[in-house]
Formats: sequence, C-alpha cells, structure tokens
Amino acid sequence: MAAKSFDMIVIGAGPGGYVAAIRGAQLGLSVAVVEREHLGGICLNWGCIPTKALLRSAEVFHLMHRAKEFGLKAEGLGYDLDAVVARSRAVAKQLSGGIGHLLKKNKVTVLMGEATLPRPGVVAVKTGAGTEEITAKNIILATGARARVLPGLEADGDLVWTYKHALTPKRMPKKLLVIGSGAIGIEFASFFNTLGADTTVVEVMDRVLPVEDAEISAFAKKQFVKQGMKILEKTTVVKLDRSPGKVVAHLQDAKGTVTADFDTVISAVGIVGNVEGLGLEALGVKIDRTHVVVDEFCRTGVPGLYAIGDIAGAPWLAHKASHEGVMVAELIAGKHAHPIKPGTIAGCTYCTPQVASVGLTEEKAKAAGYTVKVGRFPFIGNGKAIALGEPEGMVKTVFDAKTGELLGAHMVGAEVTELIQGYVIGRTLETTEEDLMHTVFPHPTLSEMMHESVLDAYGRALHM
Repeated sequence: MAAKSFDMIVIGAGPGGYVAAIRGAQLGLSVAVVEREHLGGICLNWGCIPTKALLRSAEVFHLMHRAKEFGLKAEGLGYDLDAVVARSRAVAKQLSGGIGHLLKKNKVTVLMGEATLPRPGVVAVKTGAGTEEITAKNIILATGARARVLPGLEADGDLVWTYKHALTPKRMPKKLLVIGSGAIGIEFASFFNTLGADTTVVEVMDRVLPVEDAEISAFAKKQFVKQGMKILEKTTVVKLDRSPGKVVAHLQDAKGTVTADFDTVISAVGIVGNVEGLGLEALGVKIDRTHVVVDEFCRTGVPGLYAIGDIAGAPWLAHKASHEGVMVAELIAGKHAHPIKPGTIAGCTYCTPQVASVGLTEEKAKAAGYTVKVGRFPFIGNGKAIALGEPEGMVKTVFDAKTGELLGAHMVGAEVTELIQGYVIGRTLETTEEDLMHTVFPHPTLSEMMHESVLDAYGRALHM
C-alpha cells in the first residue's frame, strides 16, 4: 500500500504545531499532525494554562485575607489543595478537547504516535498498532522542550519535583526550596508561598528574574521578600542529601557552603529541546545545545524541513511558537511571510506581583550603543490602582534619545501581563514617543500609567 501523502506534516501538536496545522489547512494545504502525548502540548496541558489556573486560586485566597481592607467580612478561611488542583486540571482538559475540535473542523489528519524521520520527506509514525509511513514535501518540527535535569538534582516525585509534580502536588510543602527564579520557578514559589509554604528561592545569577530589567527585578524581589519568601542570589545548589521526608540542600555562594533542611524541592533550571530519537542528525540538521539551528524563516537548511517553537531556541514562549507556525504555513503555501522580530515578543510572568516586558532593557539598550531616555511611573500615582487596592508597581519605558523610538518597556504590578500588549503593538508599528504622547488613554485605567511613563521620559509627567 502506498504511503499517504500530504502537503505538510507537523510533528508535535503544541501551540506551535497545532496553529501551524490550522493555518496550513486554512490556506488549502492537506495537513497531518503527529502527536505522541497530548493535543495542546506542554503549554496547554502542563504549562502556561494549568499554572495560571493554580495562580488564580492563590490570588483569590490572598484577596480573601485582605477582605477587611475592602470593607468585607470573611471568616474561617482555608483551602482544599486537591480541589485547587482538580480545577486546574479541568481547565487544561477543556482546552485540550477544544484543540481536537479545531483540528477536526479544519480537516487536519491527527495521528497519535511517536514520529521519526527515516529519510527526507518521510515521517514514520509508531503507534500501538505498528508503524505507518506518511510523506510530505514540507515537514515542520514542533516537538517542544522539557525540563533540564542537573546531575544530583534529579526529580523523584516525592521530595524533589519537576513542574509536572508541582502542578499535581500530592501534599502541601511546609518548607519549600525552589531552584531557579525564571518564570517557572518564581510562579511556583509565588503559588506555594501564598498558600503558606515557607519558601526559599535560589538563583545562580546575580538577581531574580534575571532576563528582566534590573530595576524591575529589584522591585519584584522586594515584594517577594515582603510576602515572606527568602531569596538567595549568586547561589548554587551543589548537592541534595535525601532521607525519608527530608532533603538537606548544600547551598554555595561567594562566602562558602551552608546546609538547609527542606521537605520539598522544585527544580526549575531551564529547558532542553526534544531533538533526540527523530533521526535529525542523519538528515543533516544542525543542532546546537539541544536546539535546532534555523534561519529567520525557521528553515533548517535541509530542503522542506522547518523547526518552530521551543525546539528552535529562545525565547521559549508559546506565543512565539504559534506565530512561527503561522509564518511557516504561509511560506509553504507560497504567501509572502514576515519573519518574527524577537524584540517585539513580550515575556509575561504571573507571580504576585506580575512582571511583563518587551524589547530592550535599559542596560541592553546602553550596551547596544543607544543614548537613552528613560521614563518611570509608579502604581501609587494611579487612581485605578489605588481603587483596586494594588498600589505596588511600576511602569518603565526606554526610548532612543535621538529618534524617539520605543526600545523597550518593563512593568511590575497588578495585571501588567495584560497591559504590556499596548507597547507590543507600539513596537510592531515602530512607534515613537510622539505617537504615544498623542494617544488618549481611557480613565480611570491602569493603562494611564503607560502614558505617564512615556511623558516622564521627556520630563512631562503630570501626576508625579
């Protein structure tokens, strides 16, 4: 029997793969998706979505404790961890089912199984029933990434957890150590700390949230400490000694090594691309530190083979993967596709307070040779923030002093993950300070701080 042939085969149905498949189908291509585990990938099943559901429960719990501030009464406060987790899983399940419906609606063939690339233009799909080969001129690798494992810090699901264990915790940690203060680490630290865990965060770099602007990191750290977290920067976890119900962590900084006891450790020390077992090396695909090397159009250099999303390197963000999926599908369909500019992709972290940013930090802008104008505006100067009871936060903007180009925007505070999009659109439209100053922001909103931050960069702030 001849192998089934398609215009395009996508390996992996995460936010990059399933979006590429839908866009390809919309453009009239015959499309197949091969997925070994879950439609929606890590993001939807074990990442972005279920973590936001957990964090929302923690946020509501936190607000319940503040009832008195708002003239409300709430007594006998508590939580049911199993019910919190069950809600998070239900949210993920609902959305995963939705992906299946979207693929079916767009007439995309879905094959559940493990994919390999035995030769150019061929994908072998291994299922419980055996192996079937399918062919296509164009193949998109969207296999994503997984948690990095450091020797000696391997997860066991009991004392040492990965993000997966942390999403379905069997118990509430009493004394928690989080290794790594990137988005994943700090979000879990925020969740468990809010629910009452005695939380310590260890970061090897000189500050928490190390990819963020230094001022934003410092502000966020102050809030985390205020909430009772211990933050250890420039510190490495050298070793974990495990015994029943207890982990002794050996923590090393410039002064030497100390030990501390914990009952739970979450390892969040980055990710590695899922590049193994696909047969990529034999096809001549270049791999650099577990990521497939691609050009601006996600081409691997092997004719007809593309790589998108986490497997294609930083930034490791679902929205970047989806956008690349659309771009590659349009390229394959013969449309005029635009490469993605990394500087227009926002990063969002859903800890309390939230953190969001786009473009260059002040430090990076200066290092790139720009003379900068920087504006800042605090939440405490904003009417809506005060009314919400959220006076802790800041909006910071970085402009090119010569041209007025918006180089970067950085925020910390309530709902900034929603606000950042205004500046993202501005960056995409190549906005200047003049455009932003002439924009009328609605009142009373948190977004007015975005306007004030721009005004402040040019010495024109009105409310401070």
